[in-house]
Parts: sequence; structure tokens; C-alpha cells
Amino acid sequence: MKSKKNSIKKQPFSPWVALGVVLVTLFAVLCLLPLIYMIAVSFTDSETLYIKFKDLRPDLYNYWYAIVKRDFGTALKNSIIVVTGSCLLVDIVSAMAAYGFEKKPVPGKEALFQGYLATMMIPGQVILIPMFVMINRAGLTNTYSALILPMVGAFGIFLMRQFMVAVPNELLEAAEIDGCGEVRRFVTIVLPLVQPALITLTIFTFNAAWNNFLWPLIINTRSEMRVLPVTMSTLSSNSTTNYGMVMAGATLTFLFPFVLYVFLQKQFVEGIALGGVKG
Repeated sequence: MKSKKNSIKKQPFSPWVALGVVLVTLFAVLCLLPLIYMIAVSFTDSETLYIKFKDLRPDLYNYWYAIVKRDFGTALKNSIIVVTGSCLLVDIVSAMAAYGFEKKPVPGKEALFQGYLATMMIPGQVILIPMFVMINRAGLTNTYSALILPMVGAFGIFLMRQFMVAVPNELLEAAEIDGCGEVRRFVTIVLPLVQPALITLTIFTFNAAWNNFLWPLIINTRSEMRVLPVTMSTLSSNSTTNYGMVMAGATLTFLFPFVLYVFLQKQFVEGIALGGVKG
């Protein structure tokens, strides 16, 4: 009896496979170069983007100065509050709306859903002034609510509805026959089945809220309500710019979305893959 080791045939060496590995490796290194350069500049006091290795210094002064002296700590707290509230609100509203559009016999729901999707074709800059007027008249200027509420949109409902299609109607009907209420069916049956979509939507919402610059710049006029992208814009001036401090701020801004994606990469890829074949 041949051993398992001998039964496995060795694959012949292919120069094309080796070339592909080399090209992919080079491409990955090229993609990492901007990140490496950004971190390297953050350890300098350079007033230009051209640096030498002798300019690097092994201390965290730029990071300390950005957090303590330039209110990056306050901006970081504001950004965390905004993205947390945005992710929770968008997930809850999108899941509930998608459940109603897909599973409830509402008259005219298809026309309403198509009209709601049509709002995705309107550029965000077009509705900035009307949205500002509405938020201002509601007395929400310089509040977290003004930054969180506009994050709800048609994209989240569209994404969640693509997954709601795969939830069996028979399962919901059986739960209803067993005496399971509407809220309980939604929480204990529907939400666990669409968990990959919720994680994917959370990542999209996180990135959109974390990198949002124009709307927070317009709706918040107090410095203590600034978020990270707005605070980043205050690190440079017309006369001289300490690019070391700017890159330190950019590194801090980049760090949190990167860590989130590292931990949720598998669920994110799964959600995108499943979303492409649903519906």
C-alpha cells in the first residue's frame, strides 16, 4: 500500500505561476508604500514632503502634540460617538425598512421602494442647503444628532432587502403559527439570518461617517464639536506646514478603520459575495 505522501503527485514547476506570485507581491508592496511613507513622515519635523532617514526620530511628539494641543483627542471622541450612533441607527432603520418592503403586504410598496432608490442618483451636494435649513430649524445645529441622522439613506435599505429575499417565508409563517410575535420573529429569526449583511452595512456606514468632511464642516460651528476630518484640515496653514504633525494626524485617522476592517474582513467579504447573488 502506497503511503499518502507518495500518492500525492508533485505539481510541475510553472514559470507563469512564479511570475504571477512575483507580480502580486510587487503590487502589494507598491500599495503599502504610501502607508509606510505616511508613518515615516509622522516621525519628523519636516516642512516639506521630502525626507531623509537621518530626519527620523524615534519619539511620539507629533502624535502627542496632535492629540493634546490640536484637540485630536476631542475630535477622536466625537468621531467615535458619531460613527457608533450612525452604525446603530442605519442598521436598525435599514433592517426594519427592508423587512417591511420584502415581507409585509403593503400596498404600493414596490413603487415606493423604486422611488426611494431613485434618491441615490441625487448628488449629496445638491441637498446640502435644504438639509442644513431643516437641521437648523429643528434646533440640532452643533449636536451629534445633526451628524448621525443624515447617514440613513436608500443604500442601506437596498442592501438589506437583497438579503431579506433569502429569508424563507415558510419559516416566518411557522413561527407565527407557533405564537411568535412580530418583534420576536424579526429579532430572533430575521436578524441572525442577515447578519453578514448587517456587518457589511456597518463597515460601509463606518467608513462614510468616519471620513465625512463637508457636512460636519457646515453643520457644526463650535470647535469642540469637530470630527477628525475637520480637525485634520486645521493642521496646515498658508505660511508653513509641519508635515510630520499632519501625517501623524492622518495616521491616527487611518488607524481605526484599518483595525475594524482587519477584525471584520471575513464577514465583510462574505457579505459582499452573498449580496452579489441575492435577489
